[in-house]
Amino acid sequence: MLDFSVSDAELRDILTESQVIAMVGESNDHYYTSYQVAHYLKEQGYTVYPVNPNIVQVDGEKSYPSLQDVPEPIDIVDVFRTPEFLGEIVNDAIAVGAKTVWAQLGVVSIDEQPERKAMEAGLKVVSNMCIRTEHERLGLGDK
Repeated sequence: MLDFSVSDAELRDILTESQVIAMVGESNDHYYTSYQVAHYLKEQGYTVYPVNPNIVQVDGEKSYPSLQDVPEPIDIVDVFRTPEFLGEIVNDAIAVGAKTVWAQLGVVSIDEQPERKAMEAGLKVVSNMCIRTEHERLGLGDK
């Protein structure tokens, strides 16, 4: 069993040192959590790229079909897909040189292989936590 505990200091470092977030599975529907979290992160000054091959845009901003299509280096890959897609997303995150894979609440693989692979490749892994909740809890809002 992997230890996914991340200290507040580590979370603070990830969130303050990162600028570019790829939101995998972001929805263009205002009622979905992924949309609301992306909107919050943009308000906080992050560059957020929607990554969803099933939509063309979110609020007039282009949605990218894959991490490879995002036009600049990615600091955090924030995953809003169901756990069975985590392995593929981790492979893509490694391929594009992302620094952190952040799996939202409930996005935890059964066998922990994707998370292990990400860690072995040198990525930071935050699992089963909401990036917005942690950002707010650590008092990083309105930066």
